Amino acid sequence: MNKNIFSQIYSDYTQQIESGALKPGTKLPSENEIAEAHETSRETVRKALHLLSQNGYIHKIRGKGSYVLDMNRMEFPISGLVSFKELSKRLHRSARTIVHETVKMRCPQNVARQLQVTEQEEVWKVVRAREIEGEKVILDKDYFLASIVPSLTPEIAADSIYAYLEGECSLKIAYAKKEISVEQVSAEDRRLLDLGKDTHVVVVRNYVHLEDTTMFEYTESRHRLDKFQFVDFARRVVSEE
Repeated sequence: MNKNIFSQIYSDYTQQIESGALKPGTKLPSENEIAEAHETSRETVRKALHLLSQNGYIHKIRGKGSYVLDMNRMEFPISGLVSFKELSKRLHRSARTIVHETVKMRCPQNVARQLQVTEQEEVWKVVRAREIEGEKVILDKDYFLASIVPSLTPEIAADSIYAYLEGECSLKIAYAKKEISVEQVSAEDRRLLDLGKDTHVVVVRNYVHLEDTTMFEYTESRHRLDKFQFVDFARRVVSEE
């Protein structure tokens, strides 16, 4: 296999897909056609297409060909606990956080049910819009138990709350239960997100626990439908029966 031609085929298609020159759903030329155009073997082409498929640029359908995937839909991990700051670095896209509210308050009734506390409990409420490449596409509404999180500021909320909690507060954040649903757009969504004509958002509810199993955070994260695909990794375990 000619590594220079292999790299050239891969590079050509990644650039065309990332620039939008090749639109999602476009069918690529056949392996024979690509091989002829680059004066190389089908084996070289096949390996370049396989790498494009592995890295999420195309989808290969047996007997039908290779089709361009939508690269504008950002992968949002279902499993694991990832902060927005960590996620934006992974996506390699320009991003910023717009803090709308950081306030200590009595726990609202609906949130008290989620956190399994009384309404007399104090919480920190943080409302943040997440902007990626100039568009506000996520609205995060976080509630932290004030008995565990002593203070929060807009400056901390604009940077990384988890970095503050794990660093300065020495909290050991361990795991979260997540619920995902599609819900109608609210008036707050309309006001704080760039939704266009969208009528629904993807809502991810997080119930976050410390190492000692204490639930200390409830988060409602509302995502624009067309910008994210929610991904997970699953390994099949075969029964010995």
